[in-house]
Amino acid sequence: MHSDQIVRTFTEYFEERGHRRITGSTLLPPPGDPVLFTTSGMHPLTPYLEGRPHPLGRRLVNVQRCLRTTDLDEVGDRTHLTVFEMLGSWSLGDYEGPSSLDWGFGLLTEGFGIDPGLLHATVFGGDDRTGPDTSSLELWQERGVPVELTVEDNWWSNGPTGPCGPDSEIFLWTGDTPPESTPTGDDRWVEVWNHVMMRHRRLDDGSLVPLPQRNVDTGLGLERLASLLQGRTSVFECDVFDPWRRRVPPLWQLDEPSLRLVCDHLRSAVVVIGDGVRPANTGRGYVLRRLVRRVLTVLRRDDPRRGLGDLPDELIRHTLDRFRQDVGQDVVRGVLLDEERRFGRLLERGRRILARPRFHGPLGEDDLHYLHDTHGLPRELVLSLRPE
Repeated sequence: MHSDQIVRTFTEYFEERGHRRITGSTLLPPPGDPVLFTTSGMHPLTPYLEGRPHPLGRRLVNVQRCLRTTDLDEVGDRTHLTVFEMLGSWSLGDYEGPSSLDWGFGLLTEGFGIDPGLLHATVFGGDDRTGPDTSSLELWQERGVPVELTVEDNWWSNGPTGPCGPDSEIFLWTGDTPPESTPTGDDRWVEVWNHVMMRHRRLDDGSLVPLPQRNVDTGLGLERLASLLQGRTSVFECDVFDPWRRRVPPLWQLDEPSLRLVCDHLRSAVVVIGDGVRPANTGRGYVLRRLVRRVLTVLRRDDPRRGLGDLPDELIRHTLDRFRQDVGQDVVRGVLLDEERRFGRLLERGRRILARPRFHGPLGEDDLHYLHDTHGLPRELVLSLRPE
């Protein structure tokens, strides 16, 4: 099933059940949100989850692009991306969790054709603040889906304060053997869908108070689902990355982990630039700068002649079109090449500084902090110049 078909199947399934499709926002969160980027589909909907009436009603569905800086160091494995698309559905004080889970089970098994015997669920088991999520547990038991009870793994929050609540996660077995163990005991169980029963608000002192309404917020990563439905071993092999897998290897000879990082970070950088962010030393701009410079570090590790000027126009245009961004590819290329020039100057300065007698021999943590704080040389750059 092609990724575009997955999106249509998902949205139409929920539209048939009274949900109105809303347009996803950019990666830039709404004013007042403390995070740098939109990390989940619920971010733009926070006011409505907290009780404000939504103009399109109480049942919503959409596709939202997200960026998670916490996943940067995970990129290169088979499931994590920096920028990805999240399929989401919401009940704003309308139906409860079991209805959402029942629809999720139906869509996965009937809409997407997944064998129910390959599914496993996890459910919040309760703690000293909140009791176990018995309604979700009973729903899964009625559907014959095995359930694992956890505590921390099944409590979702938007941060140290704000909306939160118990969740139920759905996992798909990806092993070559019949399903075994549980999601916390075997990483061949891959999470595909999270259903949050968002009923509480965590205050500054850590206490919980009820939200004005009992919501359901679900999220399903498109690229991860596409890779599973298409029988691929990683998100980088699903159809979304087809142009990248076709054009990048002949251009730059890279091992598989490096290829994944380069494709992910360049694709993410294009999306971030398309949403109006420019490289800087702090905030969102620093995230963009880090993405580009990690790519350049990998590319130049084996061949210093490699550069972003060789990046095919097709890949920039494909990404901008994928994320529905009305930005010229020349603008994106200009930002990337300007940052590459800055990086080249930083490399030259870094080599001069590291040639000083003080930095001969192994570098300790104090050296790395000094080089960053005094000379603006990031740890990753220093280690790439001095891998020992």
